[in-house]
Amino acid sequence: MQGIFIIISAPSGAGKTSIYREFLKIYPEVKFSISHTTRPPRPDEVDGRDYHFVSEQTFRELIDRGEFVEWEENFGYLYGTSGLIMNGFLKDGRDVLLDIDTRGAKRVKASLTGGIYVFVLPASQPELENRLRGRGDNPILIRQRVARAAAEIAEVAWYDYVIINEDLPLAVDNLCAIYVAEKSKRDRMTSNVEHFLRAIPL
Repeated sequence: MQGIFIIISAPSGAGKTSIYREFLKIYPEVKFSISHTTRPPRPDEVDGRDYHFVSEQTFRELIDRGEFVEWEENFGYLYGTSGLIMNGFLKDGRDVLLDIDTRGAKRVKASLTGGIYVFVLPASQPELENRLRGRGDNPILIRQRVARAAAEIAEVAWYDYVIINEDLPLAVDNLCAIYVAEKSKRDRMTSNVEHFLRAIPL
């Protein structure tokens, strides 16, 4: 059976990374699709764990080879999702979690079927702005991120699920509940149901 993929999106500062990292500890069998980016790593980030950090030349070569299922430019840096890696996991029956912004998620939704789309909201707008300021970026970049966050939140209408990150353990529980519910849908359990039906004597 082919795996399923979950796309999680959120405005910068909403805490989605903390949520999906805890989720992946609970479900280590779910593969995380590591994006490529041209931006430099932050102090706590590791190449190959958080992102594949590459040069712009390498990134554009990957674009030319058609290796990205989606890619975008954010704040001067390029971000992309490898379609080869993602499809390899899915064909092997592995479930995949992807961290993609709203523009990239919309591109994936237009080209691939069967995805599960989850949007994470912060507890409030003031809290979101406080988190962005706490990252130590310059004031101009903070204003850009706040404006971008408002545009991203406007996209929530076409997502399947919304998680409000007021409490991290609860937010993680919500993501786990979404995953379990989706895995238990009848159309995903067809082969199991048919197995039982074949075993019933007529």
